[in-house]
Amino acid sequence: MTELETTRVAAIDCGTNSIRLLVADLPDPAAGPDAPLVDVVRRMEIVRLGQGVDRTGRLAPEAIERTRKALAGYAAEIKELGATRVRMCATSASRDASNADEFRAMVIDTLGVAPEVVTGDEEARLSFTGAVRGLPRDAGSPYLVVDIGGGSTEFVVGRRATPGAEVDGAPAGLAEVDAAISVDIGCVRMTERHFAGDPPTPAEIDAAEKDIAAAVDRALAAVPGREAKTLVGLAGSVTTVAAIVLGLSSYQSERIHHARIAYEDVARVTAELLAKSAAERLAIPVMHPGRADVIGAGALVLRIIMERAGMRSVIASEHDILDGIAWSLQPE
Repeated sequence: MTELETTRVAAIDCGTNSIRLLVADLPDPAAGPDAPLVDVVRRMEIVRLGQGVDRTGRLAPEAIERTRKALAGYAAEIKELGATRVRMCATSASRDASNADEFRAMVIDTLGVAPEVVTGDEEARLSFTGAVRGLPRDAGSPYLVVDIGGGSTEFVVGRRATPGAEVDGAPAGLAEVDAAISVDIGCVRMTERHFAGDPPTPAEIDAAEKDIAAAVDRALAAVPGREAKTLVGLAGSVTTVAAIVLGLSSYQSERIHHARIAYEDVARVTAELLAKSAAERLAIPVMHPGRADVIGAGALVLRIIMERAGMRSVIASEHDILDGIAWSLQPE
């Protein structure tokens, strides 16, 4: 019997709020579609690359420098761990910026590979792939996967892969996506656009709700999300809300991953977060320091998605676009 071989890869997801690294060992394709990837290391740094982009249309020099410092550390770790394939995807902030060339040059100089400024559709496909691989078998299909980022939120409807099939010429073991759309309602963008107060005023919250609801309705009609049986939520806004609902005294990924959170709990936590100042949110045990000022808007996006989609619960997933990027590096 031939011994199956793993492939060590490095995936980097550079979003509006954070930059994340996953070094993982991917299974041999012969191991089958349910074989998991094995984490070697996961890292996350809040760099706020999208600082002010909604207002200025440009990436701030200090934001590019924060990202460079984090990326330099990641590059050293990738080299030390011996990853043979590297892919970096840059999302909403660098799609929107007029000085994206400066960002690209910095990444090539620091990491040695060019960042891929993925389209909203590709971002959605990667997020869906990362979320659906390993999802509990009792989670009904089709799935609505929502990835609430800093600048945008991706909505994807699809189902589990059919082993041996292909989608757009690529192995379908990654994902079978029926429809996807990206809309500009991320937690950083909504905070900067609507929340001048700390905590935000009722009028500010009302304006944000109307803005978010209009975008969510447009997205759900396009995918179409209301036909899905299971809602899966990705990224830090969702996992932080889940951690608060679970009453965790510290952030515990293994407790959060695949936890099913009821709508009533999401609504309660959202109201609590919006009533607190950033300093008060920072005191919550599971709160990342870089998320305290934007978590209220992120939770509001999640609550409104659940309302407009008619979903009574959401499955929180720690596996998202970062895992999808890693899976895309699997040899055929």
